[in-house]
Amino acid sequence: MRVAIAGAGNVGTYIASDLHEGGHQVLLIEQDPDVVARVRTALAGVSVAEADACEVSSLQRLQIETYDVMVAATGDDEDNLVVSLLAKQEFAVPRVVARVNHPQNQWLFNESWGVDISVSTPHLLTALVEEAVAVGSLVRLMQFGNAQLVEVTLAEGSPAVGKAIIELGVPRNATVVAVIRGDRHVVVPRGETVMEIGDEVLVLVTVESTETVKTLLIGPRAASGVSAV
Repeated sequence: MRVAIAGAGNVGTYIASDLHEGGHQVLLIEQDPDVVARVRTALAGVSVAEADACEVSSLQRLQIETYDVMVAATGDDEDNLVVSLLAKQEFAVPRVVARVNHPQNQWLFNESWGVDISVSTPHLLTALVEEAVAVGSLVRLMQFGNAQLVEVTLAEGSPAVGKAIIELGVPRNATVVAVIRGDRHVVVPRGETVMEIGDEVLVLVTVESTETVKTLLIGPRAASGVSAV
């Protein structure tokens, strides 16, 4: 996989190193010449370009249209939005992942700005805390355009307990992707998988299917909403 990463800060360089070790072809884009010099020394095998990823001419020179993924990982949300928009609309990069630095800007990082997946560290940390302590509530873990990955730990009164997945009536635009049971044992969900008290159920939902899934896994009291993380 060919991956271009805008921003050679701590986040960008870590992603570049990790992906390179995983066998992917990585291009790291950074406009600060001092940072470029340092990163070229530190990241052997990773291509590092001194360029402004917010400039169309720079992206043309780097042939961004030939990459499978663009990662906007700078420390500035405005720059990340511009990079995402250019990558998607001007160069038709299939997958655009953007870093959200300030949680209040999360709402901007959507398909209209070319973002396929947005990652907000504060939101992820909040989600992990809630996932660890919340029972009987739906916690949003990650956003994928119009879809969300949510998690619920089944409480004793959950209407799903004792039922097989096929019996739950999960809507067509939602999918149970994993069930974590007992001592962190991962159960690959199948139609005959029976839900148990304490199961951590991961579900991919759309906006339209969220309320139905909440009712199926938590019950009518789920009307209070998804935990905002």
